[in-house]
Amino acid sequence: MVLFSATFWGVSGTAAQKLFVVGHVHPGWLVSIRMLGSGVLLLLGSVMRQPSTNLQLLKRPASWGPLLAFAIIGLLGVQYTYFEAIHTGNAAMATLLQYMGPSFIAVYVALTTRRWPSPIGFAALLFALGGTLLLVTGGHLAHLAVPATAVVWGLLSALFLAFYTIYPVSLIRQWGSLPVVGWGMVIGGLVAAGLTRFPDGGPSRWTPSILGLVLFVVLIGTLLAFFLYLASLTRLSPTEASIAGSAEPISAVFAATLWLHVRFTLLQIIGGMAIVVAVIVVAWLRPFEEASSASAASSGGG
Repeated sequence: MVLFSATFWGVSGTAAQKLFVVGHVHPGWLVSIRMLGSGVLLLLGSVMRQPSTNLQLLKRPASWGPLLAFAIIGLLGVQYTYFEAIHTGNAAMATLLQYMGPSFIAVYVALTTRRWPSPIGFAALLFALGGTLLLVTGGHLAHLAVPATAVVWGLLSALFLAFYTIYPVSLIRQWGSLPVVGWGMVIGGLVAAGLTRFPDGGPSRWTPSILGLVLFVVLIGTLLAFFLYLASLTRLSPTEASIAGSAEPISAVFAATLWLHVRFTLLQIIGGMAIVVAVIVVAWLRPFEEASSASAASSGGG
């Protein structure tokens, strides 16, 4: 389930790139459609399963501020910057750059807890940084192998990914993932529609293939992928799910190469692999570092 969800997420980025190139779709329009479509369906499922929870969430004004922050800064932020990175670059590059997010999370945790990563964890962060440099420069540090705007959007997407991963933890613990993500998607989609040229940003002309790509991004690449990932967590630990989720950038690279004929140099491929390996190492080390932190705390340390 987690491998399918990661693959659907990765391929949906390539589908979005196809929409930008062939359908001349504006990124803001696709973000609005993706968030509103999947958000409404998530809310319907949430209301059917937990009707009282959704009402209680809406009746609790103390939760509105965090929910709005999660929706606008977190969900909308990561969706819009990711699609802009695809629009100005390509789906494979955008997905790999977004995968710097776990490294940013590791740095944030280290700074806030004042516990630096283990030597292996620190090496993994350096590995991710070196991989990013190879990815965006192709080994030639004097110039970028991809547009600078695509690199900026991709790194911003990684930062927003780190934010939306860390920030809603207390909200989700209190209300559950379906209501929080459902309302977050709907709110973020409405804001995106208001801030971007929603009425005029759609396809230049509707064809069966364009409609199929839009439906794939909304239903398969967002809604089904989310459900499969949540279902996988009932059988896998978060660490195992994170490691298996590394299939997302790999599927994005394969889809972009085979479908859109995106080409990478050998050094760029090595750089992308370094980022994926670093994410796997950081995820694998997490339970061991948490265990050592708990041991130190129980013995009076830290």
